[in-house]
Amino acid sequence: MEINRLDVYPHNFSEKIGYSEVRHLLEEYCASSLGREEMQTLEASADKEDIVRALDETREMITIMAGESPLPSLALVDCRDVLRRIRPQGTFIEEEELLDLLRMLETLHSLQHFFLEEHTTGERTVETFAYAYPRLASLLEDTPSFPKIETHLRSLLTEEGKLRDNASRDLLRIRQTIRETERSLSGMLQRILSTARREGWVEQDVQPALRDGRLVIPMSPMHKRKLRGIIHDESATGKTVYVEPVELVEANNHIRELESEERREVIRILTEVASRLRPNIPHLLTAYSLLAHYDFVRAKAHWAADIGGICPHISDSPIVEWWGAKHPLLLRSLRAQGRNVVPLDIRLIAPEARILLISGPNAGGKSVCLKTVGLLQYLVQCGVPVPMADHSSVGIFDRLYIDIGDEQSIEDDLSTYSSHLRNMKHFVREGGARSLLLIDEFGGGTEPTIGGAIAQALLHRFNDAGAFGVITTHYQNLKTYAEEHAGLINGAMLYDRHEMRPLFRLSIGRPGSSFAIEIARKIGLPEEVISEVRETVGADYIDMDKFLQDVIRDKRYWESKRQSIRQEEKLLQEASSKYTEEMTRIAEERKRIIAEAKKDAQRLIQEAGGQIERTIREIREAEAAKDETRIIRQRLADYKEGLSAEEEAEALARAKKTQREVERLLARRQRHADRKAKGKEPLPKLHQPSEEAPSSATPLPTAPLTEGSVVRIEGQKALGTIISLSGREATVALGELKTTIPVKRLHAVSPAEAERHRKKISPTQAVRSSGIIDQIHQKRLTFRQEIDVRGFRANEAVDAVAYFVDEALQLGVSSVRILHGTGTGALRESIRTYLSGVRGVQHFRDEDVRFGGAGITVVEME
Repeated sequence: MEINRLDVYPHNFSEKIGYSEVRHLLEEYCASSLGREEMQTLEASADKEDIVRALDETREMITIMAGESPLPSLALVDCRDVLRRIRPQGTFIEEEELLDLLRMLETLHSLQHFFLEEHTTGERTVETFAYAYPRLASLLEDTPSFPKIETHLRSLLTEEGKLRDNASRDLLRIRQTIRETERSLSGMLQRILSTARREGWVEQDVQPALRDGRLVIPMSPMHKRKLRGIIHDESATGKTVYVEPVELVEANNHIRELESEERREVIRILTEVASRLRPNIPHLLTAYSLLAHYDFVRAKAHWAADIGGICPHISDSPIVEWWGAKHPLLLRSLRAQGRNVVPLDIRLIAPEARILLISGPNAGGKSVCLKTVGLLQYLVQCGVPVPMADHSSVGIFDRLYIDIGDEQSIEDDLSTYSSHLRNMKHFVREGGARSLLLIDEFGGGTEPTIGGAIAQALLHRFNDAGAFGVITTHYQNLKTYAEEHAGLINGAMLYDRHEMRPLFRLSIGRPGSSFAIEIARKIGLPEEVISEVRETVGADYIDMDKFLQDVIRDKRYWESKRQSIRQEEKLLQEASSKYTEEMTRIAEERKRIIAEAKKDAQRLIQEAGGQIERTIREIREAEAAKDETRIIRQRLADYKEGLSAEEEAEALARAKKTQREVERLLARRQRHADRKAKGKEPLPKLHQPSEEAPSSATPLPTAPLTEGSVVRIEGQKALGTIISLSGREATVALGELKTTIPVKRLHAVSPAEAERHRKKISPTQAVRSSGIIDQIHQKRLTFRQEIDVRGFRANEAVDAVAYFVDEALQLGVSSVRILHGTGTGALRESIRTYLSGVRGVQHFRDEDVRFGGAGITVVEME
C-alpha cells in the first residue's frame, strides 16, 4: 500500500534541520491569527497530489502579488469562538464582534469578486470563476456568499461598530429622549456653575466632570456645604470633592433609566441578529477556515519573495536535481551581514548516483550541505517555496531520516556512538527505495578501524536497498568503496590550499581531502610535530592527498576551458549561419534588382522607339531628308536586334543617347522654323554638321563631371549626386545609399533634370542618409540576438521584449532568443501573448531541451 504521510526519524527531525525556525518566520508573514493557526499545523506530506496543489496555490499567489491588482486585505479578527458561543437560543453577539464579522463577510465578498469574471450569454450575464488562477479560484467555487446578512449588518452598524439610531423605532425614541434630557441637564448645570463661580465657591476655570456616569461639579472641601447636593467622590489629595447638585439628581436618574432601557433594546436587536446568523454558523465557520487558508498561502508567497524562492517542478520518481540551492536561514543571516551564500548544485538520481559521500576539511561546509538538502526537501514536501534555480527538479520521498550531532542520552544510558548505531539500525530496517538518508560524520565516535568497517557494511546495505542519501565522512575506506560501486558517488567540499580557506562549494565526482597537515600548520602546530606525523603516516599517504587535489584542480580548469570552447563554437556557428543567410539574401536581392533593371530597360527602349517614330513623322512632315530618316530608323533597329541579357545595360545607355539626339533634332527644327518666320534663310543642311541626324563620329558636348554633379549611372534609371572623385572612380549618393562607380559609367543629365533632382534631395542629405545606413550596418554587427528578462515583472519584461523585437525587425534579424525562465509560467505566457500580436513575427517556440527548453522562447522573423 502506498504511503501518503511522510515518515521522519528521529522525532525531532524538523528541529535538527532548522524547520522550526523557518515555520516561525512563516508565521510572522501571516496577516491574522487565522493564518498563523493554520501555519502552526503545517506538516510535510508524501502525497504528490497534495504537494503539487499546495505549490500551485503558492505559485498563483506569487503571480497575484507581482501583478497590478492587489488581493483584498486578510487582516481579520477571528470570530469563530463568538459564532460557537451564540449557538444556544437567546444568546446574542456584541456590537464590536458584529463589526468584526461584517469585515469578514466583506473580505469574502471581495475575494469572490476578485476571482469572478462576468460573461454575457444572449441577454443574461453569468458569473464564472476566473481560471487564470485555477487553484485559488476553485477554493471559492462551493463557498456560499451572504449578501443579505452583509447588507443587513451594514444597515445596522456605524463605522465605529455601534448600532445606528434607526436600528429600531424604540432605539431611536430612547436615544432622542436621552439627548433632549442631556441638553436640559447641561443647561441647568451651566446655570448652577455660573452661580458658584460668581459666589466664589469654585474657580473660574473649573468645568463639570463625570463620576459614575453622573454630571458633577469639582469644588474645594471648604465650600462643599454651600452647594446643596450629593458628594460622590473626592480626589486622591483630598483637595477636591465632586458634588452633584440636588437639582440635577432627578435628571441624572432619568438619564440612567433611559440608558438601561437603551441597553435592553440593543440586546434585543443583537439577539435578533444572532437568531438570523444561527442557521448559517457552519457556513460562516467554513468561510473563516477558507480565509485562514488564503492568509496561509499569502504568507508562503511573501516568504518566497523574501528569499527568492520558487515552486519547483515535482518529479514522479525520487530524485534530487537541484541547481543554485541555498539554505534559507543561512541566506537571511548572511544577507543581513552584506554577504552572499555559495549556492549548492547537487544531483542524486537512480541508479548511477543515489548516495553522495561528501568528504573534505572540517568547517568546510559538509554539515551545512547536508542540512540544506534536508531542510529544502522537507519544505517542498510541506508545499513551501524554496530558494533554487527554476530548472531544478525535486522528487518525493516517503521517509526522511537524519543522524547528526551529539545524541548522547543519560536517561537511556546511551553514549554518542551507541545512539548513532541505534539510528543506523532503524535506517537499515525501515529504509527503502523512496528513503532519503542524511548522515553526518558517518562511522565516527569509536575506534577508527572498526568504525570504518561498520560504516562500510552499513553503506553496502543502504546501497542494496536502493536508498538515496547524503553522507559526510573522513574515512578513506568509504571514499574508495564509493569509487568502486555503482549507486554511490564521491563529492568534495572545495578548499583553497594556497590561501588555506574553505570555498564552501560542492564538487561531485571525486573525494575530498581533510587537509589535516595544512590546517595544523596554519594553526601553528610545531613543525617537528608535523614532521613526526609525516614519518608515522608516511609521506606517500600525505602526498596522495595533495596529488588528488591537484587532479581535482586540473579537472576544474579543463572543464572551464571546455565550457569556454563550447561557447565559442556556438558563437562561430551562429556567425556562420548568419553569414550564410546574409549571402543568400544578397544573392536574391541582386537577382531582383537585375530583373527590375531589365524591365526598366525594355520600357525605356519602347518609349524611345515611340518617340523616334513620332520624330520621324514630324521630320517627314517638315520635308526632312530621307537619308537622315533612314539612318535613324536603321539605328533603332540595330539596337533592338542586338539587345541580349548581357548587353541590356549598354543598350539602355544607347537608347538614352538616341533619345538625346532626337531632342537635339527637334530643337534644330524649331530654330529652323523660327528663322523662316523672321524671313531669314534656313541654315544649310549639307555643308555643315547636321543636327537633325548627328554623326556617330562627332561626340556630343557634355559638361565635365565634378563633385556635386547630378549624374545617371549607365544602365539605370535613378539619378545620383557625385560626393567625391578619385581618379577613375567616383562616390555617388543614390537616395539613402552611396556607392563607388567607375567614372566612365556616369553620364551627366540636363540642367532641368539636375535642378529637379536637387530640389528633391540635396547632396548633404544624401550623405546624411548614407551615414544612417552605415550606422544601421554597424548596429547589425553589434546586435545581440538574445535578451534575458528573468526576474522582471510581467509588464517590465513585455516592454523590454517589445523594444528588442522592434530593433531586430528593423535590422532584418531572422531569429532571436528570449530568456524568461520557467518559474510560475506567467512571464512566459505574457511574453508569448505579446509576440502573437506582432506583425513580422512568423512563429515562436520553446528552445531545444539541451539549451534551455521551456525557459527560453525562440522567435522566428518573417
